[in-house]
Amino acid sequence: MARKGGFPGGMMPGNMNNMLKQVQKMQKDMEKMQAELEEKEVEASVGGGAVKVVANGKKQIISIEIKPEVVDPEDIEMLQDLVLSAVNEALRSADEMSAGKMAQLTGGMNIPGLF
Repeated sequence: MARKGGFPGGMMPGNMNNMLKQVQKMQKDMEKMQAELEEKEVEASVGGGAVKVVANGKKQIISIEIKPEVVDPEDIEMLQDLVLSAVNEALRSADEMSAGKMAQLTGGMNIPGLF
């Protein structure tokens, strides 16, 4: 015999509507957060400021600045290492910023694949 007014497992339609509203709100909040992250920037510099990299919250590199005195045609490897280190640090900072915003949005819940 079928039960009236409910779903299997005892979930009532009202509860499902509330959950759906919460998911929709979270989705809107995430879209807003992603737009905000695109506008926010992080900066990393290495070699005492010899190389500076700026990235946004979407992990896109915005700019790379290299001081002229660091450019030594005899030591290209050092410049490459500095640029690589600065880019990786900027992307790490962008990840941390995104993770912090996500934690605010989800209340610390770990929801894989959400962001």
